[in-house]
Amino acid sequence: QVQLVESGGGLVQAGGSLRLSCAASGRTFSTYALGWFRQVPGKEREFVAAINWSGGVTYYADSVKGRFTISRDNAKNTVYLQMNVLKPEDTADYYCAANPQGGTNWYLTIRTPAYWGQGTQVTVSS
Repeated sequence: QVQLVESGGGLVQAGGSLRLSCAASGRTFSTYALGWFRQVPGKEREFVAAINWSGGVTYYADSVKGRFTISRDNAKNTVYLQMNVLKPEDTADYYCAANPQGGTNWYLTIRTPAYWGQGTQVTVSS
Protein backbone atom coordinates (compact mmCIF):
# COMPACT_ATOMS: atom_id res chain seq x y z
CA GLN A 1 0.00 0.00 0.00
CA VAL A 2 1.11 3.51 -0.81
CA GLN A 3 -0.48 6.65 0.62
CA LEU A 4 0.11 9.93 -1.19
CA VAL A 5 -0.39 13.43 0.20
CA GLU A 6 -0.05 16.48 -2.05
CA SER A 7 0.78 20.02 -0.95
CA GLY A 8 1.86 23.32 -2.46
CA GLY A 9 -1.23 24.35 -4.37
CA GLY A 10 -2.61 27.86 -4.23
CA LEU A 11 -3.44 31.03 -6.12
CA VAL A 12 -0.85 32.56 -8.43
CA GLN A 13 -0.88 35.16 -11.20
CA ALA A 14 -0.32 34.19 -14.80
CA GLY A 15 3.40 33.92 -15.52
CA GLY A 16 4.18 32.91 -11.97
CA SER A 17 5.46 29.66 -10.50
CA LEU A 18 4.40 27.04 -7.99
CA ARG A 19 6.01 23.84 -6.76
CA LEU A 20 3.78 20.95 -5.82
CA SER A 21 5.02 18.22 -3.51
CA CYS A 22 3.67 14.75 -2.92
CA ALA A 23 4.85 12.80 0.10
CA ALA A 24 4.44 9.05 0.01
CA SER A 25 4.34 6.41 2.68
CA GLY A 26 5.79 2.97 2.24
CA ARG A 27 9.22 1.42 2.16
CA THR A 28 9.07 0.57 -1.54
CA PHE A 29 8.68 4.12 -2.84
CA SER A 30 11.78 3.84 -5.01
CA THR A 31 10.26 0.93 -6.95
CA TYR A 32 7.25 2.95 -8.13
CA ALA A 33 6.76 5.06 -11.20
CA LEU A 34 5.13 8.36 -10.25
CA GLY A 35 2.96 10.81 -12.08
CA TRP A 36 1.03 14.05 -11.87
CA PHE A 37 -2.46 14.50 -13.29
CA ARG A 38 -4.96 17.36 -13.24
CA GLN A 39 -8.69 17.71 -13.45
CA VAL A 40 -11.07 20.57 -14.04
CA PRO A 41 -14.61 20.06 -12.69
CA GLY A 42 -16.77 18.53 -15.36
CA LYS A 43 -13.83 17.27 -17.41
CA GLU A 44 -11.80 14.10 -17.44
CA ARG A 45 -8.62 13.82 -15.44
CA GLU A 46 -5.64 14.39 -17.73
CA PHE A 47 -2.04 13.28 -17.65
CA VAL A 48 0.54 15.97 -16.89
CA ALA A 49 3.89 14.30 -16.25
CA ALA A 50 5.51 11.03 -15.21
CA ILE A 51 8.87 9.90 -13.88
CA ASN A 52 10.45 6.47 -13.66
CA TRP A 53 11.72 4.79 -10.49
CA SER A 54 15.21 6.30 -10.65
CA GLY A 55 14.21 9.75 -11.82
CA GLY A 56 16.24 9.35 -14.96
CA VAL A 57 13.36 9.28 -17.43
CA THR A 58 10.47 11.72 -17.61
CA TYR A 59 7.46 12.28 -19.86
CA TYR A 60 5.24 15.34 -20.23
CA ALA A 61 1.97 16.31 -21.80
CA ASP A 62 2.51 18.60 -24.77
CA SER A 63 0.57 21.36 -23.00
CA VAL A 64 3.14 21.63 -20.19
CA LYS A 65 6.37 20.62 -21.94
CA GLY A 66 9.07 23.22 -21.37
CA ARG A 67 7.18 24.83 -18.46
CA PHE A 68 6.75 22.01 -15.92
CA THR A 69 9.41 19.75 -14.43
CA ILE A 70 8.77 16.54 -12.53
CA SER A 71 11.40 15.24 -10.15
CA ARG A 72 11.68 12.86 -7.22
CA ASP A 73 13.76 12.38 -4.10
CA ASN A 74 13.68 8.72 -3.15
CA ALA A 75 15.46 9.43 0.14
CA LYS A 76 12.55 11.68 1.14
CA ASN A 77 9.79 9.58 -0.48
CA THR A 78 8.66 12.69 -2.31
CA VAL A 79 7.81 13.64 -5.88
CA TYR A 80 7.68 17.24 -7.06
CA LEU A 81 6.12 19.21 -9.87
CA GLN A 82 7.79 22.54 -10.56
CA MET A 83 5.38 24.67 -12.58
CA ASN A 84 6.71 27.78 -14.30
CA VAL A 85 5.14 30.33 -16.65
CA LEU A 86 1.72 29.34 -15.39
CA LYS A 87 -1.31 30.08 -17.53
CA PRO A 88 -4.99 30.44 -16.58
CA GLU A 89 -5.66 27.18 -18.43
CA ASP A 90 -3.40 25.40 -15.91
CA THR A 91 -6.07 26.00 -13.27
CA ALA A 92 -7.18 22.60 -11.96
CA ASP A 93 -7.00 20.15 -9.10
CA TYR A 94 -3.64 18.40 -9.29
CA TYR A 95 -3.20 14.79 -8.22
CA CYS A 96 -0.10 12.70 -7.78
CA ALA A 97 -0.18 9.01 -8.56
CA ALA A 98 1.97 5.94 -8.06
CA ASN A 99 2.18 2.66 -9.89
CA PRO A 100 4.57 -0.28 -9.55
CA GLN A 101 7.37 0.35 -12.00
CA GLY A 102 6.69 -2.72 -14.09
CA GLY A 103 8.45 -3.15 -17.41
CA THR A 104 9.54 -0.89 -20.18
CA ASN A 105 5.96 0.30 -20.76
CA TRP A 106 5.81 1.97 -17.32
CA TYR A 107 5.13 5.31 -19.01
CA LEU A 108 1.84 3.84 -20.30
CA THR A 109 0.73 1.96 -17.20
CA ILE A 110 1.31 5.05 -14.98
CA ARG A 111 -1.69 6.54 -16.78
CA THR A 112 -3.92 4.05 -14.93
CA PRO A 113 -2.15 4.10 -11.59
CA ALA A 114 -2.81 1.90 -8.60
CA TYR A 115 -2.66 4.77 -6.09
CA TRP A 116 -3.91 8.37 -6.04
CA GLY A 117 -3.43 11.29 -3.72
CA GLN A 118 -6.33 13.46 -2.56
CA GLY A 119 -5.43 16.41 -4.77
CA THR A 120 -4.34 20.01 -4.33
CA GLN A 121 -5.96 22.99 -6.00
CA VAL A 122 -4.06 25.33 -8.30
CA THR A 123 -5.66 28.55 -9.48
CA VAL A 124 -3.94 30.82 -12.00
CA SER A 125 -5.44 34.28 -12.35
CA SER A 126 -5.16 36.28 -15.56
